[in-house]
Amino acid sequence: MRFFSLTSSTILVAFLSLSSLVTPSSCASRAKPFGVAKPDVKGGADLAPSPNNDGVEVDDKLAKDIEMLSNMLSEVVKRENPKVYELYNKLRKHGLDRAADPNNVQAFEEMKKLVRVVSPTDALGIMRVFSVALNLVNAAEVHHRLRAMRENELKRSEEHVGPLPMVEDSVRGSIETILENAEGDKEAIYNALIKQKVEIVLTAHPTEVNRKTILRKYKSITEALSLLDRPDLHPYERSEALSSIKRDIAATWGSDEIRRVKPRPQDEAAGGNAVIETVLWEAVPSYLRKLDAQCMVSLGKRLPIDMVPIKFASWIGGDRDGNPNVTPEVTREVVLHQRLRAAKLYLHDMNRLYSELAISSTYVDLSEEMKELANSVKNSRDNLERYRRVTGHLRNRLLKTIRECESEIFALGGNQSYRPNVEIGRPMGSIDWDEVDTIRNAADLMKPLRTMYDSLIETGFELVADGHLLDMIRRLAVFGVSLLPLDIREESTRHTMALDAITRHLGIGSYSEWSEEARLSFLQSELSNKRPLFKLTDLEAEGVDPKVLITLRVFETISQLDSEALGAYVISQAQTASDVLAVMLLQQQFGMTSKNGKMMRVVPLFETLNDLTNAPEKLTQLFQIPTYMGAIKGKQEVMVGYSDSAKDAGRLAACYAQYTSQESMVNVAKKFNVELTFFHGKGGTVGRGGNPNTFRAILSHPPNTVNGRFRVTEQGEMIRQNFGSTGIAERTLDIYTAAVLREAFVKHVEPKSSWRKQMQRISDVSCADYRKMVREDPRFVPYFRQATPEVELGTLNIGSRPAKRNPKGGIESLRAIPWTFAWGQSRLNLSAWLGVGAGLNVENESDKQELREMYQQWPWFREIIDLLAMILSKTDYSISENYDALLVDKTKDLISLGKEVREKLVETRQAILDVSGSTEYGGPHVQLLRVSSKIRNPYVDSINCMQAELLKELRAMGDKNSDIKQIRQDALVVSINGIAQGMKNSG
Repeated sequence: MRFFSLTSSTILVAFLSLSSLVTPSSCASRAKPFGVAKPDVKGGADLAPSPNNDGVEVDDKLAKDIEMLSNMLSEVVKRENPKVYELYNKLRKHGLDRAADPNNVQAFEEMKKLVRVVSPTDALGIMRVFSVALNLVNAAEVHHRLRAMRENELKRSEEHVGPLPMVEDSVRGSIETILENAEGDKEAIYNALIKQKVEIVLTAHPTEVNRKTILRKYKSITEALSLLDRPDLHPYERSEALSSIKRDIAATWGSDEIRRVKPRPQDEAAGGNAVIETVLWEAVPSYLRKLDAQCMVSLGKRLPIDMVPIKFASWIGGDRDGNPNVTPEVTREVVLHQRLRAAKLYLHDMNRLYSELAISSTYVDLSEEMKELANSVKNSRDNLERYRRVTGHLRNRLLKTIRECESEIFALGGNQSYRPNVEIGRPMGSIDWDEVDTIRNAADLMKPLRTMYDSLIETGFELVADGHLLDMIRRLAVFGVSLLPLDIREESTRHTMALDAITRHLGIGSYSEWSEEARLSFLQSELSNKRPLFKLTDLEAEGVDPKVLITLRVFETISQLDSEALGAYVISQAQTASDVLAVMLLQQQFGMTSKNGKMMRVVPLFETLNDLTNAPEKLTQLFQIPTYMGAIKGKQEVMVGYSDSAKDAGRLAACYAQYTSQESMVNVAKKFNVELTFFHGKGGTVGRGGNPNTFRAILSHPPNTVNGRFRVTEQGEMIRQNFGSTGIAERTLDIYTAAVLREAFVKHVEPKSSWRKQMQRISDVSCADYRKMVREDPRFVPYFRQATPEVELGTLNIGSRPAKRNPKGGIESLRAIPWTFAWGQSRLNLSAWLGVGAGLNVENESDKQELREMYQQWPWFREIIDLLAMILSKTDYSISENYDALLVDKTKDLISLGKEVREKLVETRQAILDVSGSTEYGGPHVQLLRVSSKIRNPYVDSINCMQAELLKELRAMGDKNSDIKQIRQDALVVSINGIAQGMKNSG
């Protein structure tokens, strides 16, 4: 069976052959083979056809779309600012020359020379052009991904065209593979599919650099491109579509793409809600309809109507880890907003359903349950149209829910734009609002919707039942009435502080000074005790630490919210069993217990090397506590931190710790008969656990760690990339569903004992090499802050959360996102590969052979190496060197450190090639990046040159404010945006 290999990120970003690296020697001679002293440019990337390139060409249709959009932008810029237009074209030409011939040092030198003489105002204009141009490229690629998929399907003979695409990472492809490989029969596949669950958790991590206003314009451009592909488009319609694109480009050029005010958590939550409202509300039922049809075609039976393999949740407004802006009041407001948005969306659906179900009981019989339901509705004018009688009543309940939510939000004194909206809709009939109940939970809607559905089926109206009504049932199964269940996240130390204040208040000592054994004894005793430990008012009167009061008020707030509005309580920096029991006890204090069903599931987050190593032992401790086992009812969720573990120990050590820790935790859970679900805290970049190929990433997880259950964060710019349009969102949902289904049947490779020993050696060596530079070398922190825009990233205003957990701390307190973001801006990407070269370099020939064997036979190891090769292909030796030349103090220590870093880069590139056994990298991710880099790098190279110059000038100006400084700062912010768009994953 042959699949069209277009994955979730196909045509998006790619790597180029590592073997074509060149080395500038003494700023003059060139053309050295890969691996020597100082390789130039792109990790081997040729960006335009040349005698030495990889032969990859941009698809004609994509090229034409990009050319059209570029010409439209050029017209706007040339008309408004001819000088900026001229400078932009000069820089772009140098970028194209450099791309066409990586040996062309002159092109890079001309680029650097030009940016040195550009005025601040022109620099801002040039950065804006490049930034808009890259966003237009992204818009064109989004459209092309869907077009390529559709065209491939339509090339098939009619009998082979299915509801879902015949590709490897689709449910259709996965079913075909499982059957063809005799890994399972149709019944086994069906049972696995209807039981599996993927939950995607949207987070507000600050890696989406674009404003929502700008994003909407690019989405509109993508939709217009789709319209232009229609073969039956009337000339007038084509003209209007082209005019629409021109308007959006002109409006984008005229817009201020810089966030002038730092967003509040409420603003970030509104952005998350917007993804649901504008894309997923339509994409989810549309995908489930296709999945249902595919199951009928491939497996011979339909899905249960309320079965949903994918759900969504959110951290936005509940993630308090190091973010003082997420107060208890903010959490309450965010939950109310989400309930309000859900009610308005269901009201819109209900209005449509009321219109559709004009079925008269004069001609059509009803089921007995439907008759009973209709008769329970009082004061309705729909006496004969009984379905309308019910939907009209539900509409009134939604109206009251909306009014109640708006009144509560207004009473909070928060966002004044949410005044009660009396114009939201008119009630059905004469209504006494005191007799109308609000919608409190999903069952309030699901039960009557199911009754209507079953009645329509029973009476021969299957087609009507399977229309909008079925879509509404599925939306309700996915989103509930809270839109996005909210997780709460807090640091373990905050709970320790709270319990310390409580025990001191009770006069029984200092909890923070107790041993782990004493803490566990106290916690178990109090969990078995039904009496309250304290009164919050008493603690307030004693004047305890305000931070303690805020922590306790969070628990008070969530205890007052509907259980369906809440998800998991995640404990960051969890290290002990008492960290978990502490949260259970604090919940119990405010009436949230497992018995009354209000207790949030408590999820420890293990995120450093030591925490991951010790995690199995801590789980064992917890599972040996009868009180705890009784509360969790045989189910446990554990979050694995990818970002902070990599920042703590380096990429390879973190990866292996995650692998072995999950293996061991699964064995512990199995021993105690507990169903274990892993929650994967991944970012967009490789350095933070990201992978552009979701399907391969899930399949490469350790054996027996997925088991049909997969929870993962989706954050920042990745939300837009994966859910930015209905078509892309459907494809993303299909990939996640297919991956978890395929993983349940794939035969995993169990690593040999010698592979484990080799991996442990690699982990130890790479971790030591990483920490020696990052933690122990006194030159590193000054170098990092000078050679990257880390300090200046604060000007972006891209998130409500501070960049550091401790404002006075060093690298250890810096969050993983700005750590990764800063290195990506300078094109060094050090956070993803530092330590890798040292770990993979071996002298012994047998070790070399074993590493190649591991690469060839162990999918988990191969995926790590392939991803490292991909991120290395995005590095640029010469650009990084230019940042050093312009920004780093000319001291012997810092200059030597920069050289050492780049020597490690060369070492790492060569090590990756050695392990793969190739002189030219040609792994499975090639198609993901190659085309995109051919297009982007001429733009990004120019932005990098300008950014380095801007940083130099701004730092020279010091703290003195002036109009010129503000212009340069704006240009810098736009350059940061542009590089993030060009590299496709900022954090």
